[in-house]
Amino acid sequence: MKGEGIAMAHSFEATDATPVLTLDEITSLTRDGSKPADTLMNVVALIAARFRTDVCSAYLLEPDRSNLVLAATVGLHPRSIGVLRMPLSEGLVGLVAEQVRPVAVEEAGKHPRYKYFKESGEEEYHSFLGVPLIDRGILQGVLVVQTKEPRVFRDQAVRMLSEAALQLAPVVSEARALDRFIAPSQERLWALARNVCWSWDIECINLFRDLNPARWRELNQNPIALLNEMPLEEIERRAGELVLHSRINYAYRRQQEYLLSDRTWGALNAGVLRTRPVAYFSAEFGLHESLPIYSGGLGVLAGDHIKSASDLDIPLIGVGLFYGQGYFLQRLDHDGWQREEYLATDTNHLPMQPAIGLDGEPVVVEIATRGSSIRAKVWQIKVGRCNLLLLDSNVEGNPPEDLDTTSRLYGGDSRTRIRQELLLGVGGYRALKAMGISPGVLHLNEGHSGFAVFEAIRSRMEEEGLDFYSAASQIPREVIFTTHTPVPAGHDRFTADLIEEHLGPLREQLGISQENLMGFGREHPEDYGEPFCMTVLGLKLARRVNAVSSLHGEVSRAMWKSLYPERPEDAVPIGHITNGVHVPSWLAPQMWRLYDRHLGVGWQQQSGSKRTWEAIENVDDGELWETHLSLKARLLSFARLRAKEQAERRGESPQALQRLTKLLSPDALTIGFARRFATYKRANLLLKDIERLAAMVNDPKRPVQFLFAGKAHPHDEPGKKVLQQIAEMMRNPEFAEKFFFIEDYDINVGRHLVQGVDVWLNNPRRPLEASGTSGQKVVLNGGLNLSVLDGWWAEAYDGLNGFAIGKGRTHSNMDVHDSRDGEDLYRVLHSELIPLYYERDRDGLPRGWIKRMKRTIRTLGWRFNADRMVMDYTQKCYVPAAGGTSSEIRSLC
Repeated sequence: MKGEGIAMAHSFEATDATPVLTLDEITSLTRDGSKPADTLMNVVALIAARFRTDVCSAYLLEPDRSNLVLAATVGLHPRSIGVLRMPLSEGLVGLVAEQVRPVAVEEAGKHPRYKYFKESGEEEYHSFLGVPLIDRGILQGVLVVQTKEPRVFRDQAVRMLSEAALQLAPVVSEARALDRFIAPSQERLWALARNVCWSWDIECINLFRDLNPARWRELNQNPIALLNEMPLEEIERRAGELVLHSRINYAYRRQQEYLLSDRTWGALNAGVLRTRPVAYFSAEFGLHESLPIYSGGLGVLAGDHIKSASDLDIPLIGVGLFYGQGYFLQRLDHDGWQREEYLATDTNHLPMQPAIGLDGEPVVVEIATRGSSIRAKVWQIKVGRCNLLLLDSNVEGNPPEDLDTTSRLYGGDSRTRIRQELLLGVGGYRALKAMGISPGVLHLNEGHSGFAVFEAIRSRMEEEGLDFYSAASQIPREVIFTTHTPVPAGHDRFTADLIEEHLGPLREQLGISQENLMGFGREHPEDYGEPFCMTVLGLKLARRVNAVSSLHGEVSRAMWKSLYPERPEDAVPIGHITNGVHVPSWLAPQMWRLYDRHLGVGWQQQSGSKRTWEAIENVDDGELWETHLSLKARLLSFARLRAKEQAERRGESPQALQRLTKLLSPDALTIGFARRFATYKRANLLLKDIERLAAMVNDPKRPVQFLFAGKAHPHDEPGKKVLQQIAEMMRNPEFAEKFFFIEDYDINVGRHLVQGVDVWLNNPRRPLEASGTSGQKVVLNGGLNLSVLDGWWAEAYDGLNGFAIGKGRTHSNMDVHDSRDGEDLYRVLHSELIPLYYERDRDGLPRGWIKRMKRTIRTLGWRFNADRMVMDYTQKCYVPAAGGTSSEIRSLC
């Protein structure tokens, strides 16, 4: 092989003595192409063909003259154009620029200056020849050729490529002078795609969709995947056909203005966090459907939290885990039984980059356990102004057990779970320190990340020479703990053996006994048989603790009173900050335009203020109703498409497929129900009286139809049976046209549902719903809630802004409780909700219904808003925890 490479090089040099590139050819290419960037792409393609190499690339010196950027290439991955940047001190390309002389290497990987850049896809190339691009005595960049087979580049080859570089240098100089390093459209599209803030920018979303609408949908609205498969020529063609260049430039400028602005709420109210930011730990983050590292409400809340922190400019860094197979794809079989499928996620299609530590190398954390060490690499995602770090145990050198530790969200047994939580808490804190980040606040979103506090104590002991109890008295004042579930099964518990196996080495570094450590996770430390509870750990080691709604605060204080035996229940130190939703992520474009017209300039930045929403009362009833109907039509079209895809997957008949094209009526009252299929959420409460239900949905004058979605946990057999009950309704002739279940509930399905339904149904068994946020998303889009007075709705409902099931009472007998709620659900539907929806004036408008729509938007839009929520956390938790309050007076009484 080596000899063949030499022969090839010799043959090339002997027979091709003419220049690789002539000045006339450069002139012709410049004349034919209107842009220096186009000329650059044409030239590297020509050189690769003439030089018989697999790769030809041009790297341009950036204005700081300290870094190079890949500006054009044939052979390397096109996505690396404008992405691949390196200082002159790195890699063989940097060596050419640093020494301003040619560098020829037969086996690049063996050279001491070789550095592998993952995004380039250059792992298959061996030989390297690079020459400097010099114009009028000034270095402009580097021209490189590479081959798959090892090749010796002799003096003649070096001379010929140097001559080509001499001809090319003026073009490069012009490109640099015009600030046109690469094809601007592609560069700016990649810049937009690499920051997740595109996902809540309507103009960006429309821009990516317009590049290729069909593929955009098929790729799950993933801009990285879309750009990965679109050649530069196709991007330029589409941009030219649809006149996208100005839109691309506008979107890019808006993104840069957003990222660089310092006139923000956070600049005025969270300055103390600049040097010591908030570290926000969560087991899942629901940012967008194309990033499958979430399962439901907890993850979506965390995603909305970090997005609003970005909008407000709160210095916050998210810390989570990267699940290589995500949660699961949901498919229903012919019997309506949930089947789970797990698919590996391609990291090349995600906006992630390796996190870089203080040493300039990718961060890898290592945690010693009794049996081995768990290692994890760290990914970094840009979420607007904030960063999100994700730990990934799929690291070479890990044993098989650890390779799969982070493969699935909420997968595996207790052993898998404790290893995940060890990585999240201890590993996450170590990742921050490796990157030079010293958090001033630790916010634990649920108990999964509680071990982070032990690592923070260990770090403080090491830094300040303290003993455990001294450090442990300092750290809790910097910790905020948010508890989310009043359901006992939702609190992770581990045996003493599992705790010692995984935390034993850390415990020894802390200098405490096993029983002392176990005591932090026990309600009754003296009960040596009690397992270790992660929620108890959070409650004991956080100075500030909150539930996620007012009612949930009451429930939590009662639930954990045993930890504070000296206090009355009302004095248990658990407060509440009610959840909210990120408005730009969940607001339909049609409603956005309506709000732009009526709520005033800059309403988006003031969406957490009461006054912002008052103008909704001035909106014409017809305009609001027509906007809602357009969203409803969009939802029904989406549901029909999903119905057809689901039926095709199950191999149903052509007649059945044809029937599905007429599924669902735009004239029928449409009620949506979508959430996790846990039994306490009672998706089947509606089925308590099938005869009454049949009469209701089949009323020819006032028809009703239901859309369902949601996943049952893979191990939750009762939840799967409830789901199967709903699925069976679709095969019942009386309900086939009026009940539909949408498979594989995710953010995309949720977005369509909350934007298009008339009514959002929520009937958990009170008081087991901590907060709930799906109904809050419906509010923003003009839908009405029909809900049990639980979670957020218990503090939101005023009698005129939606509908309530029950009177906010419970019963000690579960069957009686369910029976009462089921009866009241039917009563409200039959006597209040359905009549109001179908009561129309002579213009065909349901004036009473629209009045409630306006009231729900006006009274709830500002309150159940993630901006309000994050401002509450900042003012009541983050700033005080970081020692940033200007005054605080405490009574001696």
